[in-house]
Amino acid sequence: MSAPVPAVLEPEPGRCGFYVDKKKRFCKMVVGTGKRFCGEHGNMEKGNSKRIVCPLDPKHTVSEDKLDKHLKKCNSREKPKPIYYVENINAGAADREETLHQVSLCECSRTQLESLVDKLKTAFTGLQCNVQDRILSHPVLQEELINPNNGDSAYKHLKQQSSILGHLEELGLLGGGRCFVEFGAGRGKLSHWIHEALKTQDHSCRDLQLLLVERCSTRFKVDGKHQDAAVQFERLQVDIQHLDLSKVPLLRKKKLPLVAVGKHLCGAATDLALRCLLENPVLGGHAEPPQKRLRTSEPAADLDPEAAPNGGLVSGHGSDRCPGPVLGLAVALCCHHRCEWRHYVGQQFFLQRGLGPAEFSAFCRMSSWATCGRRPSSQDCPPQDQTNRREEDEDHEPAEERDAMNGFLSAAEREQLGRLCKTLIDSGRLHFLRTKGFSSKLTRYVNPHVTLENILLTAVPSTEPSSTETS
Repeated sequence: MSAPVPAVLEPEPGRCGFYVDKKKRFCKMVVGTGKRFCGEHGNMEKGNSKRIVCPLDPKHTVSEDKLDKHLKKCNSREKPKPIYYVENINAGAADREETLHQVSLCECSRTQLESLVDKLKTAFTGLQCNVQDRILSHPVLQEELINPNNGDSAYKHLKQQSSILGHLEELGLLGGGRCFVEFGAGRGKLSHWIHEALKTQDHSCRDLQLLLVERCSTRFKVDGKHQDAAVQFERLQVDIQHLDLSKVPLLRKKKLPLVAVGKHLCGAATDLALRCLLENPVLGGHAEPPQKRLRTSEPAADLDPEAAPNGGLVSGHGSDRCPGPVLGLAVALCCHHRCEWRHYVGQQFFLQRGLGPAEFSAFCRMSSWATCGRRPSSQDCPPQDQTNRREEDEDHEPAEERDAMNGFLSAAEREQLGRLCKTLIDSGRLHFLRTKGFSSKLTRYVNPHVTLENILLTAVPSTEPSSTETS
């Protein structure tokens, strides 16, 4: 029931007469002709049906006598799965005992943590993984970067987008005649700038496709504003874990070569995207890598459609079911503490170093020291987050656990160990890509003052034989 209403207050004309005590005002919903209350508060009217909580979504109510009709059109009802939805196709093999390997740092003794640090340092013995600083930019964003109307947050996003486009161009991946697949697309700003960059090049938008993958419904999407008839924008609302690229109609139509991009692709979402591109069991391509890489000025049509890295997406033998080959990728990494062993593509890399799911879980936890090691710990044990999470805010700071290391390691030492954990996890991804016939590397693509998560994973087909070496 509504709270007593002060005599001096009245609802606005045409608005609901229900007084919301929590907000200290009347409900602002519009009412029907001759009605005093809106639909949500219609049960206040005498003779009206009782309103009950919707069984599909407790955030709203429905008239009890109209429940059956409402359930058929409720926005929260389960909708038919699209043709490209294949449950857990990219999830990796399930491990029934995986939960037994989960490590909580707050429950580890100092001796156990010291043992983990020793294993971490031992794993780097003989490992050559040089992360270079290479901050690039692209002229298409120059005007926005100097626009005084952009605040600090917008500036940081633009700096990252500009550098990613610069790396795409340097790798020869920024061109027409191909499909850019943006994983964890959010509002689609990266795809927007890719399109804007290609508009400035002669004939570069010929047969250009942009496929945006995002599991959540997103407000203020920019891809819907593009009206270029020569460019196809399409958005898929699906978790990467369940995405079968070989069944996406847009990709099957022209079979254009694929370029994967992402900013930032949180935790396990990176591994899911790599599996989605290169481990699709329906495709199972085994052709040799292409003999040359496309440069921006070269049309993708010149590429042999049956040539792709081992395990990549190939359209071999005239099949009309498969998209084109993978030309390369550029993905900004983050949130290693959200990785999971089941999804992780570097399992073989870890096992070769005498490490397993327990060490992987611990190193994922310790990786958070890289971004919050200079802050005092504030929580005991953070809850497990969903692995395939994508937020528009790139800071993504995890809650730090209290552990025995807090007492004898300095903030700088914790930060260094966190960076080592991130690099080791990313080295497993490099190993995976090389076994699939790609030449890959890690690069610090922006200044850490822009974002602490400033590592970019890039890969292009290698002209050398596939190798399982990690150097």
